[in-house]
Amino acid sequence: MKNASEKASHYASSASRPVGRLAAWINEVAQLCEPDHVHICDGSRAEFDFLANQMVVSGMAIKLNPALRPNSYLFRSHPDDVARVEDRTYICSKTKEEAGPTNNWCDPEEMKKTLLGLFKGCMRGRPMYVIPFNMGPLKSKLSHMGVQITDSPYVVTNMHIMTRMGNEVLQLLGKDDFVPCLHSVGMPLAPGQADDAWPANEQKYIVQFPEERTIWSFGSGYGGNALLGKKCFALRIASVMARDQGWLAEHMLIAGVTNPKGEKKYIAASFPSSCGKTNLAMLTSSLPGWKLETVGDDIAWMKFDANGILHAINPEFGFFGVAPGTSEFSNPNAMRSIMGNSLFTNTALTDDGDVWWEGMTKQPPQHLIDWLGKDWTPKCHDKAAHPNSRFTAPISQCPVLDPAWQDPNGVPISAIIFGGRRSSVVPLIHEAFSWQHGVYMGASLSSETTAAAVGEVGKLRHDPFSMLPFCGYNMGDYFRHWLEMGKKGDPKKLPRIYYVNWFRKNKKGDWLWPGYGENARVLKWIFERCSGQAQAAPTPIGNIPAPGSLDVSGLNLTPENLQELFHVDNSEWLQEAAEMQRYLHIFGSRLPQQISDELESLKSRLNTTYG
Repeated sequence: MKNASEKASHYASSASRPVGRLAAWINEVAQLCEPDHVHICDGSRAEFDFLANQMVVSGMAIKLNPALRPNSYLFRSHPDDVARVEDRTYICSKTKEEAGPTNNWCDPEEMKKTLLGLFKGCMRGRPMYVIPFNMGPLKSKLSHMGVQITDSPYVVTNMHIMTRMGNEVLQLLGKDDFVPCLHSVGMPLAPGQADDAWPANEQKYIVQFPEERTIWSFGSGYGGNALLGKKCFALRIASVMARDQGWLAEHMLIAGVTNPKGEKKYIAASFPSSCGKTNLAMLTSSLPGWKLETVGDDIAWMKFDANGILHAINPEFGFFGVAPGTSEFSNPNAMRSIMGNSLFTNTALTDDGDVWWEGMTKQPPQHLIDWLGKDWTPKCHDKAAHPNSRFTAPISQCPVLDPAWQDPNGVPISAIIFGGRRSSVVPLIHEAFSWQHGVYMGASLSSETTAAAVGEVGKLRHDPFSMLPFCGYNMGDYFRHWLEMGKKGDPKKLPRIYYVNWFRKNKKGDWLWPGYGENARVLKWIFERCSGQAQAAPTPIGNIPAPGSLDVSGLNLTPENLQELFHVDNSEWLQEAAEMQRYLHIFGSRLPQQISDELESLKSRLNTTYG
C-alpha cells in the first residue's frame, strides 16, 4: 500500500498536473481519506468508457442494448438512497442567523469535527478521483470553476455529462480560483472485501460552508447529494457568491421563444422539481410558427450588463431530469435527447435491454425488471420505476438546442416566470405590477410536493423562488438581494415577471388546462406583453390576459373552464395573504420592508374589491 504522499502523486498520465492550492488540497484529502490511489480525471472518452466498463463488471451498472440505446447504462441505487435528503443538508455559516430559518444550520467547527471523523480512512480500497470542472461556457466571465474529489465512478461518469470537465478545465484553472467539493460514499473496503453494487452509508451529510466556498458530502451516492457541481455549487454556494458579487444564481430554466416573424425573446422560469420545468424548457409548440429553443432546463446564472440588460447562462452541460411522466407526448425532445450516450438511475429494465418508466408509454410492457431488481408485471401494486428515477444526458443531444446556448456573454432575459403545482386558487397566468411586486410573487411561491425530495408527497409547502432547498444563506436577505438587483438594471429594460399554474383543477378534479405544447399559448401572451402588444386586465393579484388576448383557438375549452382558469376569488386570496403573513413572520427583522409593503398592498386591493 502506498503512503499518502505517494498516492497524491499517482496521477493519470493523460491529465495535466495540478499545482498550487489544488495540489496541496489533493494531498491533504489523500492523507485524510487514504485512497488506494489518486486519479486526475482528463475528461476523455476513453476515461468514461473505462469507468463504465468497470462498473458493469462490478455489478453497479447494466449496459443497455446498444442497438436500442447506444453507449448507455442503467444504475440501481440503494432503496435508502433515492433522492435529495434535505434534512441532512446543512448550511454551516458562521452564525445561525446567517443561514436563516429555512436552512438546517450547524456550527461550522462542530460540523468539521464530525466530518473529519467520518472522512478519516473513508476511501480505503477505492480510487480517489479528482474532477476539475467548469460551470458555464469556458472562458465566460459569468462562469466559475470547481474541483470535486470523490470515490464514486458513478459520480465521475455523471460529471462527464453534466459539466465541462477534465484537462481543458485544469489548464484554465488558476492556482487558487476554484470551489473545493469533497465527496465520499463512506464505504471503505478492507483487502479482499466484496463491494456493494451501490455503496452508501447510513449516515449522510451534505454540507456547505458559505464563507469558505467549500462543499463536503458524505454517505450518499445519489444525484444532487453527490454531483456537487449541481445544487450544492450551482445554487447553494453560487447564491452566496452572487449575493457578494452582484448577480443571481437561480433554480431556473432558460429558453428562447421565437414568433412567426423570426423575432426572439428569452425567458427564465422557476419551478419546484417535478413541476414541468424540463418539459417547458424543451416544449414543442402547438402554435404554428412559434418555437421554443433550450438554453438550459434547471439552473440560470444571471447578471446585468453595462447597458442594464439582464443576461443569463446555463452553468450546466447536461440534463439530469426526472424520468417518470417523460414521454413522446409530454416531452418528445427530451426523449430524443436520451436516445444514446445517457445514464439512467432507478428506472425499470425491459426484456430487450432498454429502460422504461411510468408514463413513458400508454401501456406498460407485460414484463419488466423493476428498479429494485425484481420481476414486475402490470398486476404488481408497486411502481416499476422509482418516482424520482432519473436520466442524465448531454445537452448537446437536445434537438431544439438554442444556437446561443454556449454564448459566453449569455442571453438577454425579457421575462421571468414563477410557477408551482396548485390545484386551486392560483390562475393560469398573472403578471406582476412591478419588479418589487414580482419579487413578492417569487417570495410567495408555494407548491404541492413531489417525489424529488424525501418527505410527504402532495403536501402544500412554501418554496420561495423554488429555492427553499437551495438558497445558501438567510432567505430574508435573499429577498433583499433580489430587490437590490432590480436597481442595477435599466428600469425600461427590466424583465417582466409572471406567475403561472398549469395544474389548476375544476370541482370534479379534472385539469382545466391541457398543458404540454399548449403552454406555448401562455408564452405567446408573455412574449406579446414584453413587445407591448397583448392586452391585460388588472386583478387584485396582478394582470391577467384581457378577454380575447390569450390565443385559445382550436382548444376544446368550455366557457366555464376558461373562466375558472382565470378566476380570482378574493376570499381565497385573503386566506392566502393571511397564510403568507404567518409564513413571512419566520424571517423576523431580516424580512425587507418592501415585501411587507407588497403584502399589505395585496390585502388592501383584495378588501377594496371584495364582493
